[in-house]
This record gives sequence, C-alpha cells and structure tokens, in this order.
Amino acid sequence: MDPSFWHERWERNEIGFHQPRPHAALARWWPTLGLAPGTRVFVPLAGKSRDLVWLAAAGYQVVGIELSALAVQQFFDENGPQPGIELRCGNLFELGVAALGPIAGVFDRASLVALPASLRRAYAATLSALSPPGTRTLLVSMEYDSTRMAGPPHSVDESEIHTLFGGTHAIELLERNSAVADFPKFAQRGLTELAETCYRLVRR
Repeated sequence: MDPSFWHERWERNEIGFHQPRPHAALARWWPTLGLAPGTRVFVPLAGKSRDLVWLAAAGYQVVGIELSALAVQQFFDENGPQPGIELRCGNLFELGVAALGPIAGVFDRASLVALPASLRRAYAATLSALSPPGTRTLLVSMEYDSTRMAGPPHSVDESEIHTLFGGTHAIELLERNSAVADFPKFAQRGLTELAETCYRLVRR
C-alpha cells in the first residue's frame, strides 16, 4: 500500500475509519494494563483519533505518529492545544527507538487492520522493536469473511495475531464481540458477520 493511498483518503475526506468518540475498549480494558498515570504511551497510525484525548485525560503522556500532515492539522484544529499529547507527522516504518523515546504502553485501534497482509509482518516487527520489555499493548482487531469485502479495514484473526506477535509478546484475548450492526457501511459492502476483537499484549 503506497503512502499516497492514505494522503488521498485524507484529502478527499474519505475517513470512515475515524470515529467521533474514543473507542469503548479504552474504558473497558485500558485500566487492566496496570499502567500508572504519567507513563508514556504510543499510538501508531493515529490519524486524528479522539483516543489520544482520552488517554491524555486519563493522565498519560501520549505520543502518536501519523503519515498525513492534514490529519495532524485537523486534530489540533478540532481539539485545540492538548497538554500531554505529542502528535508527530511521519512514517512509522522509519521511526527508531531513539527518535520515539521510552514508552510503557501502546494503543492500536485501527493500525494493524489498516495494513494489507504484505505489510503486517513489517508492522509487527516495527512495533516490537519500539517496545521495550514489559510494554503493554491494547490491540483492537476485526474478523470477517474477506471474500465478501476487501479492506481496509482488513480482517486479522486470532491465529494471525499469534503469528505476528507470538514470538515477542504474551497474548491474551480479552473479548470478541459481534459488531456488524455498528458498521452499516460494511453491511452495504456485503458483510453479514463481523467480530471486533480486543487483545492484551505484553512484550517479553
């Protein structure tokens, strides 16, 4: 997937992946990660997500990275100055440990599922490299019949999660919920079943 794909989506305002409120999994599951307020958490492929605001309001120092400068601009236009949030414009795959700095947690709601299969191994390797031992990640994924709809967002099932992260992380499935009613546009694209899943990953 060429970066121009995402630049064009933002320029055309084709951002159905953006949600107007923080993801419900944050309130349900983020506290179970046991991260003390004040610790630094990372949000990859952040867009202009309201999740950043939720995490900062919960007392965390938040750093996100987003490919689109337009998305970064819109985030601050819509939310104003945000103490505790650093949203960078850049390419995740070019981000090194020294540039990112220390992190203790990661929230991935729409990053892994945004990527085609050809990039998901590189994404997992990059995220693992940026996460020191003990880093705790809350990962939201989707499962559906890929023959009925082409992503993004892509279907990434539990077996693939283990293939991608099992070598570097302990993995726990927290929930699997039927979510097709929450995404009517996907039903219009042919889906009759869709599950949203949530995992806790701990870097070994």
